[in-house]
Amino acid sequence: MNEDAKRNMGNATRVVAAGRRKEWTGGIVNPPVWRASTILYDNVAEMRARGSADTHHKLFYGRRGTPTQWSLADALTELEPGAEATFLYPSGVAAIAAALLTVLAPGDELLMVDSTYDPTRGLCDGLLARMGITTRYYDPMVGAGIADLIGERTRAIYMESPGSLTFEVQDVPAIVAVAKAQGLVTLLDNTWATPLLFPAMTRGIDYSILACTKYVVGHSDAMLGSVTAAPGKFDALRQTSFQMGQCVSPDDAYLGSRGLRTMALRLKEQGRSALAIAGWLAQQPGVARVLHPAVDTCPGHDLFERDFKGAAGLFAFVLDGGKDAARTALIDGLDLFGIGYSWGGYESLVVPVDPQRHRSVTDWQAEGPVVRLQIGIEDTEDLIADLARGLEQFRAACR
Repeated sequence: MNEDAKRNMGNATRVVAAGRRKEWTGGIVNPPVWRASTILYDNVAEMRARGSADTHHKLFYGRRGTPTQWSLADALTELEPGAEATFLYPSGVAAIAAALLTVLAPGDELLMVDSTYDPTRGLCDGLLARMGITTRYYDPMVGAGIADLIGERTRAIYMESPGSLTFEVQDVPAIVAVAKAQGLVTLLDNTWATPLLFPAMTRGIDYSILACTKYVVGHSDAMLGSVTAAPGKFDALRQTSFQMGQCVSPDDAYLGSRGLRTMALRLKEQGRSALAIAGWLAQQPGVARVLHPAVDTCPGHDLFERDFKGAAGLFAFVLDGGKDAARTALIDGLDLFGIGYSWGGYESLVVPVDPQRHRSVTDWQAEGPVVRLQIGIEDTEDLIADLARGLEQFRAACR
């Protein structure tokens, strides 16, 4: 199939077709699970020749991958128009670490969005700091104003849009334009939207990062991460990742490929349901406001309308007063929402979040405690009924 035809495919078609080369599937629907550590060669000459050549998509040693891993990596690359290639990691945090260590060295400065995922902040304030890399946090709504923060040692700008706790949408094109003018590398945690809802490479991003544990795997049964690189950026990423010994289990890669095939359908349904629930919550007594990029009370909503192709199923809402005990009563009163970290799976989840604990330069103020919801594929009406019961518990606890 030619490249123009591929680009014009719908999302559901793209995730079904991506990464399924005939030489990897062997004539069956799904690429098999190739479990391997040692690769055998016919002779010493072949071993030496293979070792001195590019091993991309060539069997060399189990750590360099097999068709099981290559298939998923290629599929993720195909979902990012304009990308060069993708490297897989055993978790989203591992992917973030590899991407940052690819572009930063001791003495460098990183500009990091203040609304970032907490483990990313831990990496910056921990490992990167010990390596002599400085992190300067910035307001997620800074836009082109980020130019004022760039110093002589600044080498990269890291974005997460929307943020996974408070859901501010960043002006990615404006930040990328500044970065390109200054010769800086741009990285984006694109886990919330995936390339189906926000194609990062078309917006000029150099490295697009996914915690594939979420929507790609989609079934809460495997840890997985990925970094997709723009043209000219993959070699450095691959070399850094090889030197760190990064590799993914073929069984986990298989689960990622299996989950990917239904990701477009799940995203569409979870996004639809989340919007319906967000709209309902916004009208309920006891709810001060909803933090969903598609809702106009969320910072950056206009940017969401401009840049995104749809909504995903993760959002939060702010309670109207009340203490942590009342929020706990709400959460404990839910039956259909599991209490647990992560998101993107088929099941609905809920967690209490306290954004003020994870900020450095922006002051998070809210009317009350915050609750984050991951909306699964259960019937929307059942989830709303469950939340109604939880809100009753919240209001009773506030009396």
